[in-house]
Amino acid sequence: MEKQVFDFGMNTTRRHFLSKMSLGIGSAALGSLLVPDIFKGGEADPSDIIAGLPHFAPKAKRIIYLFQNGAPSQLDLFDYKPMLNKMHGEELPESIRGGQRLTGMTANQASFPLAGSMFNFKQHGKSGAWISELLPYTAGIVDDLCFVKSLNTDAINHDPALTFFQTGAQVGNRPSMGAWLSYGLGSENKNLPGYCVLLSRGKGNGQGVYSKLWTNGFLDSVHQGVQFSSGENPVLYLGDPEGMDRTQRRNMLDKLAELNQGTLDEFGDPEIATKIQQYEMAFRMQTAVPEITDMSKEPESIVKLYGPECLVPGTYAANCLLARKLSEQGVRFIQLYHQGWDGHGKLPQEIRGQCMDSDQASAALVTDLKQRGLLDETLVIWGGEFGRTNYCQGKLEKDDYGRDHHPRAFTVWMAGGGIKPGMVYGETDEFGYNIVKNPVHVHDFHATILNQMGLDHEKLVFKHQGRRYRLTDVAGKIVKDIIA
Repeated sequence: MEKQVFDFGMNTTRRHFLSKMSLGIGSAALGSLLVPDIFKGGEADPSDIIAGLPHFAPKAKRIIYLFQNGAPSQLDLFDYKPMLNKMHGEELPESIRGGQRLTGMTANQASFPLAGSMFNFKQHGKSGAWISELLPYTAGIVDDLCFVKSLNTDAINHDPALTFFQTGAQVGNRPSMGAWLSYGLGSENKNLPGYCVLLSRGKGNGQGVYSKLWTNGFLDSVHQGVQFSSGENPVLYLGDPEGMDRTQRRNMLDKLAELNQGTLDEFGDPEIATKIQQYEMAFRMQTAVPEITDMSKEPESIVKLYGPECLVPGTYAANCLLARKLSEQGVRFIQLYHQGWDGHGKLPQEIRGQCMDSDQASAALVTDLKQRGLLDETLVIWGGEFGRTNYCQGKLEKDDYGRDHHPRAFTVWMAGGGIKPGMVYGETDEFGYNIVKNPVHVHDFHATILNQMGLDHEKLVFKHQGRRYRLTDVAGKIVKDIIA
């Protein structure tokens, strides 16, 4: 029988083929110095040839996103509407609702009784921002915050709305915001991931979070968010196997890298290069992660600032403190998910607990960054996937009510990172139902965030399956009025 000979050299890609051509050692070396990621895997778009560098001078170097999963009620926290209290229990005027779509939870309600907030509001700071009594610590830093009261989204249910905020699309398998930033800007710290994810669970009714929210999608897997846990091992599977010391681990990785490099040279598969990087990153993280997650060296003043729960791994306060430490070490994007804001019933009771969990630590993070001189270069964002309705879901009691999903208008706040402090942007009608001034869509929100990081949202693209994708899809306008 004739011996078969397999020509592995024919199993090649365009990138592999071009790399074999006489490009010139000098030009290749220069390119790798100017753009460290120029030879990374993926089918990059020509307009994205300088991936790894900002398109222009950034105002922010990193982002801490305090995502309040489940949708906080803006009407009980930030968007003060005396008219709702005055008309408490009366029917929402049809002229205000305007036939807008409802969720399946309230679509069959016979009436839509207006629910005023049972919590007191006061104006605070030089900006005069209205803040609920539930947020005394946030009230103390209002002049560092920019409140956007006119955010709106396309999705009306949690899963698509949450996915939309994180990826710019309501469907799955799209890169998350952190992955786009990692792809566009790379990492500042070679010993830590450029994109970290922290989870906490509050006292209220929770909505789930899942790994598709911090996925790399169709980008190289090196851009996927790395989840930290509250257990004994903050990053799973990072430790050495039993019976293996650091020297043995180093030798094993060196041999593995040689094998992977040979396969990479032969086939040119960019995911092999990614695996080599990930193995090396994991080795370096074995030293960096235990050190950065150790809170025992934090001074008493910091513990007092964040509250005693900052010493309890996995709590919101601990994650806020860890976010500061990660940011301080150059991690590009830190995403916190705090579950428990799903206020369909018993909202007054549950929102009290959620605010007790999150108010002090959120304000402490801004204060801590400011006193360290890091707030100017760190963009902090606080908010959920949509808002809550001005009418009651189910039976309306004096001190017990629920609110349904409201994507039409809700509030987030931002601090630092070149955003104007002490500002309230956007306005809703007297019922808190419709936007009457300066609407901000999720795509506009994303475009503005990328702008602060020195990225043009129309140029941060990636070609996949014949289409040019970006975080803002085919929309998005920078909200210039809130930029300092």
